[in-house]
Amino acid sequence: MNVSLLVSYIFLGLTLAAPIGPVNSARLDKGIKNGFWHAWIVGTGSMIADAIFMLLIYLGLVNFLDMPIIQIFLWLFGGFVLIYSGIECILKANHIDLAFSRGKESMLKCFLTGFIMSISSPLSILFWLGIYGSVLAKTASNYGRADLLIYSSMIFLGLALWDIFVAAITSGFRRFLNYGSLRAISILSGLSLLGFGVYFGYQGIKAVFL
Repeated sequence: MNVSLLVSYIFLGLTLAAPIGPVNSARLDKGIKNGFWHAWIVGTGSMIADAIFMLLIYLGLVNFLDMPIIQIFLWLFGGFVLIYSGIECILKANHIDLAFSRGKESMLKCFLTGFIMSISSPLSILFWLGIYGSVLAKTASNYGRADLLIYSSMIFLGLALWDIFVAAITSGFRRFLNYGSLRAISILSGLSLLGFGVYFGYQGIKAVFL
């Protein structure tokens, strides 16, 4: 077992999770409003979706994603989820309590937010197909299929470490923020989600008329 390769796969998981996108925007919003566990559970939901993608790619069950009707559905449904979440985030910006409001929002709802955002995102699917698919092929050819599960788990560990890091950062920042900055961050997070949602929806509509 190559230790340096294991570390590099953990780093790959961190870099896969780090770019600012819908899930990280939702993590920031939930963490600032509700605290560590709410931000963490959003990331956990997203990681479950990522694990499903990894499993599908590992089993070779991704050919159905090439079907135009499936791609159109994913674009439109993903767009709807993000636009809804963005609007909700902006509307609730005026109702932020400066006191720690842990527990005000359902943990299940936060989990489903992360899960649905990831599982319905065509970008996530294409991302995992491109990145994990190529990693899988390279690992299988160089080290054999027996080591695939171990190396894949290192990628997942990197995702988990990033989830804990973001949850800790957002919940820690909360105590240093005032009402205006909390409201501004919430609105910016909502606008980010709206932007991704409009993009997804546009891609879906364009695919319908192609």
